[in-house]
Amino acid sequence: MLKIIVYIVFFIVIGTISVGYFIKADAPQNGEKIIGIGVLIFAFVLMPLFIYLRYKDKDLSKLTFNQPKKEEEEKL
Repeated sequence: MLKIIVYIVFFIVIGTISVGYFIKADAPQNGEKIIGIGVLIFAFVLMPLFIYLRYKDKDLSKLTFNQPKKEEEEKL
C-alpha cells in the first residue's frame, strides 16, 4: 500500500514540476511557484516516505561505525 502511495506522490511531483515549466513560458511568477511546490513536495513528503519504505524491515545495527568487538560480544 505504501509503495503505491510513493508512486502516486512521485508522479504528482513530476507532473507539478512539468506543468510549472510549461506555465513558466507564459507567466514566470506562477510557473516558479508551481515548480517550488513540486520541489517542496519532493523534499518533505516523497523522500521521507521513500526512506521509510526502503528501511522499515532492515537491521540497521550492522551499519554503525561503533560495532562491538568480538571479545565484547562474547561477554554479552
